[in-house]
Amino acid sequence: MCELLGMSANTPTDLCFSFTGLTRRGGETGPHKDGWGVAFYEGKGVRMFHDPEPSATSPIADFVSTLPIKSKTAICHIRQANVGNITLANTHPFARELWGEYWVFAHNGQLPSFSAVKGMYEPVGDTDSEEMFCDIMNHVRQHLPRDTSPLKLVESLVSLAQAYAKQGVFNCLLGNGDWLFTFCSTKLASITRRAPFGPACLKDVEVAIDFAAETTPKDVVSIIATEPLTNDEQWDVYERGEWKLWQDGEVIAAGKVDVPEHKKESEMVSPDPDIEREPPADENQG
Repeated sequence: MCELLGMSANTPTDLCFSFTGLTRRGGETGPHKDGWGVAFYEGKGVRMFHDPEPSATSPIADFVSTLPIKSKTAICHIRQANVGNITLANTHPFARELWGEYWVFAHNGQLPSFSAVKGMYEPVGDTDSEEMFCDIMNHVRQHLPRDTSPLKLVESLVSLAQAYAKQGVFNCLLGNGDWLFTFCSTKLASITRRAPFGPACLKDVEVAIDFAAETTPKDVVSIIATEPLTNDEQWDVYERGEWKLWQDGEVIAAGKVDVPEHKKESEMVSPDPDIEREPPADENQG
C-alpha cells in the first residue's frame, strides 16, 4: 500500500513541514520505501519531483523538504509497491493534460482485477493506479463538456470512485490546480489550519513549528493525508466512502457513498514476487 499527502490553500504556501513528516514514513518509520513523488502547482504550471528511491534516504527528497516552494495546491505520494516494478515510470503522482490544464493524480490501494476502457490516455508504467487515472481522464474527456463546472464534474468523479472502490481499495487525490478532489475507501484524514494559528509537532520526526509566526490572519491551509502527520492537533478522519472537493483551503462540496469494506492492509494481496527495483543509472559523467 502507499500513503498520500495533499494541500489546498487560499494563498501560496510551502509544504516543507508536512512533507518532512511524510518522507520519514518512506523507509524509516514506515514501509513505503519504493519511491516517492510530489507535484506543486504554480499558476498553470506544475513543478514535479519523482524518485524511485526511499524518501527517507533520498537526497532529492531531502532537498525538496528544505525548498520553500509556494503553492496553493500540492499532491504527494510515497509508494509501497504491490503492482508494477520499482521504477521512475511507476512513481506517483501522475500527470496528464486536459482542456489546457495539468491534472495530477495519486492513489493508495489495490484493484487486482481492474481493466480500463480504451481511450487516448494510456499508462506509461505498469501500475493499476496509472491505469485508473487514464480511465478517469478518458471518461471525463469523452463524456463531459470542456466548460463543466467543478461541482458538476465531481458528480462523475464520485461515480467513478465508487465503482473503483467496489472492486478494491481506492483512496485518491486528484487536482487540476484550481480544485482538489479527495476520496476515502479505507483511510484518509484532514486538518484545516486558520487563525488563530498555533504550534504543531510531527509524529515521525522531532520537528515542530509555530504556524502563528509563518502565517497571516487571512490564511487558510488544509492538509489531507492517509494518516495524521502531527500528534498535537485534532484531525478529521474520513469515513469509508466519504469524499470532499477542496478549493482555496475550504471544502466546497462533500458527501458519502456506499462502498464495501475490503480487507485490512495486512490482509491485502501480497506484492507480486516478480517486482524488481530499477537498476541505478550509469554513474559515468559526460
